[in-house]
Amino acid sequence: MSPTLLRNVRPWGGDARDVLIDADAIREIGAPGTISAEGAVAVDGDGGILLPSFSDVHVHLDSTRMGLPFRPNTAGDTRWSHIMNDRENWRSAERSVADRATYTLGRMIAQGATRVRSHAQVDADSGLEKFEGVLAARDAHRDRASVEIVAFPQVGIHLEDGVPDLLDLALRSGADLIGGIDPCEIDRDPIRHLDTVFDLADRHGVGVDIHLHEGGSLGLFSLDLILERTRALGMAGRVSVSHAFSLADRSPGVDRALEQVAELDVALTTIAPKGSLTVPLDLPIERLLETGVRVGLGMDGQRDYWSPWGDGDMLERTWMLAFTQGFSRDDLIEDCLAVATWGGASVIDATLPRLAPGVRPGVAVGDPAELVVVRGDTPTAAVMDRSSERLVLHRGRIVAENDDLR
Repeated sequence: MSPTLLRNVRPWGGDARDVLIDADAIREIGAPGTISAEGAVAVDGDGGILLPSFSDVHVHLDSTRMGLPFRPNTAGDTRWSHIMNDRENWRSAERSVADRATYTLGRMIAQGATRVRSHAQVDADSGLEKFEGVLAARDAHRDRASVEIVAFPQVGIHLEDGVPDLLDLALRSGADLIGGIDPCEIDRDPIRHLDTVFDLADRHGVGVDIHLHEGGSLGLFSLDLILERTRALGMAGRVSVSHAFSLADRSPGVDRALEQVAELDVALTTIAPKGSLTVPLDLPIERLLETGVRVGLGMDGQRDYWSPWGDGDMLERTWMLAFTQGFSRDDLIEDCLAVATWGGASVIDATLPRLAPGVRPGVAVGDPAELVVVRGDTPTAAVMDRSSERLVLHRGRIVAENDDLR
């Protein structure tokens, strides 16, 4: 494949530069007109802001209804009612899981996401059907994005017969990670739940990504059990905790938990939830960056049987993260943009350099050729305005332009 020469782009909103990239990395950066690259495909960036591409590290491609007629939300008020609402309705969707997942993943890529981690539900009701649908979506877009799949037991592991075997089969069939969910609230047997998760991870040599909605002391208890197993199995750098609402309430046990999270290099993912003074849900983003904790952003469900939120646009979700964090300073809003791009990339690949407040990686020589060009006077303006005029590159090749896939 020929190299690509991006002309007149502004890395992280700085001075205009020309950037030469190939399938593996950024190879050269220079003042406009100074790079000579015979055979390279030249592309005019027209003064756009060059960023590392977006990384959606918490999405459920198996449940999406993007692109389909709107259905009013019929879920109840509890998490369990949402889980059951999905179970009761997913088979009546107008299109198959594979079709819906493929469409939604395409919309995500068109809007700038080339690194994705999707959960795929595995349970006694759906078997591997949802997982296979996400596999099909990954294959359909294999030349446009890198996609990890988590075998996710949304209805618990031990409430229904045969689920551990189904998870084992999913891991043997191409899943990249094993998931878990609220071990106290769902299975009501946290030891057995987490032992099964980590046993599967150990046997298959895969990472772990656990949904932990449990808040307060209950959530900290579950997190402690996760950290205990991470340490015992030598899995530092290979475990992620999604949501981690217990780390948002600033209770006395949070400091100790965050110290262990940093020590064991456990990654955290957030979906930019809006909590309240009595029920905080928003992770302390700046504190996580200061302590070197890997943290990424995700869309979660997208117009599905849980909620009407989600449109595939990680720039929109970046706006939401800045808003729910209460940020208005440009440097803090740019930190959110860094979390949505490079932060998520580091969740997927623990070998990448860590974010820190004010650090803007991802567009230097040697960085991966996963890039997006967005419009705006500054990075903060790009977040506020969220223009659809974007140029998306995966492995050094343009895969989408101005909201259309190539």
